[in-house]
Amino acid sequence: MFAADGGVRPHYAALHDRMATLTSAELAERQRMLEQLFLLQGITFTVYGADAATERIIPTDLFPRIIPAKEWAQIEAGLTQRLTALNLFLADVYGDQKILMDGVVPRELVLGAPSYRREMRGLFVPHKAYVNVCGSDLIRGEDGRFAVLEDNLRVPSGVSYMLANRDASKRTFPATFKAAGVRPVERYPDLLLATLKSLAADWRPSPQVVVLTPGVYNSAYYEHAYLARLMGAPLVEGRDLVVHDNMVYMRTTTGLRRVDVIYRRVDDDFIDPLTFRRDSGLGAAGLFNAYRAGNVVIANAPGAGVADDKAVYAYVPDIIRYYLAEEPILPNVETYLCREPAQLDHVLANLDKLVVKAVGESGGYGMLIGVHASAAEREAFAERLRAAPDNYIAQPTVQLSTAPCLTGGRIEPRHVDLRPFILCGEHTVVTPGALTRVALRRGSLVVNSSQGGGSKDTWVLHDDGGEPPP
Repeated sequence: MFAADGGVRPHYAALHDRMATLTSAELAERQRMLEQLFLLQGITFTVYGADAATERIIPTDLFPRIIPAKEWAQIEAGLTQRLTALNLFLADVYGDQKILMDGVVPRELVLGAPSYRREMRGLFVPHKAYVNVCGSDLIRGEDGRFAVLEDNLRVPSGVSYMLANRDASKRTFPATFKAAGVRPVERYPDLLLATLKSLAADWRPSPQVVVLTPGVYNSAYYEHAYLARLMGAPLVEGRDLVVHDNMVYMRTTTGLRRVDVIYRRVDDDFIDPLTFRRDSGLGAAGLFNAYRAGNVVIANAPGAGVADDKAVYAYVPDIIRYYLAEEPILPNVETYLCREPAQLDHVLANLDKLVVKAVGESGGYGMLIGVHASAAEREAFAERLRAAPDNYIAQPTVQLSTAPCLTGGRIEPRHVDLRPFILCGEHTVVTPGALTRVALRRGSLVVNSSQGGGSKDTWVLHDDGGEPPP
């Protein structure tokens, strides 16, 4: 909200002026109203392994984050470029593997990744769009530029919180929102449905889309049900699907109905017990064979996770240059590959300054933030690094940018990141908004909801003057 000289940034001026007219009691009342709205709508997430009740209302902050149009234009162009290159990379590594033969990305890094699915080799993918829904995590560095911290290409979550935060924000600051010229995000469910239908439109004029959920005990079940309802698509579990003659059907009260596109919120391993994990009860037997035969589309495509592997992440700038002959618009955060002996030695010698992440983990699990860890914790993690260096990468401790948050009745800065959502089918669309995740604990850099983080609305302005175009 404030520049280095203490002045209010122009795009925050209207919100700052409105905040200044509200007393502490009025701010607290608006925060309570916002939380009550989330409670009534059942906007929850699940924390696995928590001592207390696992289902919680996601913490949300009163004040929106505001991004001017010029900054957003660069984010939009950078994300489109990045996803285009990653889809080309996936089409290549499951096809001719030219990038591996040319040595741009190490062959063993890709083919040896747990997320690489050999079953996907040579399969047809509509529009070569392996990743149809992407949620990349961005941070603003100390130089003021946005950079990509990681890509989420498997089953990215959080878009329902973006939509819920927008609804709450419009109720909390209605006049300020209306005057600011904020770009809408409410069309996301329609755009998602259109993207999914475009994947099967070549052979079915009106494709049947379903949302496949692991069930009510999944951490993001609220989101699965929310998106299904807004798209007007059936929400199904694996037991609701039947595969016959390589066709997929869903059970309904009037009999079986053919399914053309499955927006799956189930990890690769659990899609089909005949192809992947045999003990899975979350998918449907024979589903992958139907996919292989081209009779159903699964979005995102199985095996897409190899492109968001945290070790492959380090090569994304080279991937962009290889396929697009362009320089990356959004840079990566500097990354050390512990699989390289020299880089491992550097990481072990600087554990107190680095963030170390497990390649196959997400949600803030399996990581060490060296600056906040004790000497004993760093030593224990060093042993894990020495035992399995291929499983880890490391990055410098990045001081995330901050945004004002209402905490304990006071307005204080908290660290934030940004998760925009990109849709890719026949066309690529970047939603003009994002989920801003907040590290609610003072000084914390961990923004994941599973690790005590929260969220806030993100206002992307129509133009830098704040007025919508005519």
